Parts: sequence; structure tokens; C-alpha cells
Amino acid sequence: MAAPVTVYGPVFSPAVARVAACLLEKDVPFQLEPVDMSKGEHRSPSFLKLQPFGQVPAFKDSLTTVFESRAICRYICDQYADSGNKTLLGRKEDGAVGRAAIEQWIESEGQNFNPPSLAIAFQLAFAPLMGRATDMAVVEQNEAKLAKVLDVYEQWFGENQYFAGDEFSLADLVHMPNTHLLVSKINKAGLFMERKNLARWWDEVSVRPSWKKVIELQSAPRPS
Repeated sequence: MAAPVTVYGPVFSPAVARVAACLLEKDVPFQLEPVDMSKGEHRSPSFLKLQPFGQVPAFKDSLTTVFESRAICRYICDQYADSGNKTLLGRKEDGAVGRAAIEQWIESEGQNFNPPSLAIAFQLAFAPLMGRATDMAVVEQNEAKLAKVLDVYEQWFGENQYFAGDEFSLADLVHMPNTHLLVSKINKAGLFMERKNLARWWDEVSVRPSWKKVIELQSAPRPS
């Protein structure tokens, strides 16, 4: 029997949640291996062999190890193509054109959406947990940046059900962890809910069984 898929890192990390959601969409069994970053475990020699930058997540299956959450998700979709949701990276018959329609929005998430949304989440959610003061100037600056991105998304969702058209795809999935943080954890729901098309999109994707399971995993008691 092949070795189980292992995801290294705490599931409350948005990047780890992104990979977990992808595995759940693909019906690929996996185990979460805790990495206690407060104790510096992400800087240990053994972990750095998996993730040379000392960040989470890292991924390992019977064939290889992969780091960076979006790269991991692409690998999962390709390597486990016949499992679970088979169209996360597009339909085979749509070829390169269909995949490009998805890839462009994955890039948009990484380049345009993630930086300001994660900066806001860090200041309001993670900095307090680390005993750091919240820098409201950083929050305000990044809210302005994020608003411009969300305006583009709002217009797009006025004509499209999902990022890549009429089907849920990896382009939608990669946006979900940070959106969840802002909507449900740090009282920034207005950024999304005040934009009716964006709110409609979030209402649809956030009730997917895979995402509900991620929330369950995040709510489970953490190892002491």
C-alpha cells in the first residue's frame, strides 16, 4: 500500500487550509502532521529538508515532496487526476484554453489578492496571538489595496458564476482561506458582503462539503 499523503503544518494556517481543501475536493486521504512554529519546529533541519524556506505547508506522498501551497494544489490535481473533483484544473476537452482560464485567476490570487488580504489577517488575527501590537496603518493601507482588487472581482462575478466561468475550480479554492479569515474571523465581512456579486460567490463556495470539513479541522482541539 502506498504511503499516506502527509501535509505538514497547522490547519489554521491559510496556506495549509488551501492544501487541505484541495485534498478534500479530490477525495485523497491525508494526514496532518503538526508543526509547532512557536517552538521553531519549522526551522528544524528535518523540516527544512521538506521546505527550505521554513514555511508551512510542506507536502509528501509516496512519490515526492512539494512546497508552496498553490504548487502543491496543482500537483494534487495532476497526480490524482482520476480522484474526486476531476475539473479543478479544467476539463480535458477544453485543453490549454480551459486551463489558462483557471491559471490566470490563480495567479491573480497569488499576486493581487493574497498580499493585502494576508497583511490584514496577520495584523488583526495573528499578531495578537504572537503578542504583537496591531499596526492599524498597515491594515488601512492594505484595505485600500484589497478594495481595488475586490472591485475587479465584483465586476467579474456580475457576468460569471465562478472565477473561470460556470464551474467551481482551483481558482475559486485558492481564494477561500483568506476570504474566510476576513469574513468570519476578523470582522471584515463588509469588504465582501457589501459587493453583492462577490457576496453571492462566497455564499456559494463557502458551503461546499470540502470547505465545511476544513472548518471542522480548524475547530478541533489543538494538540497540547
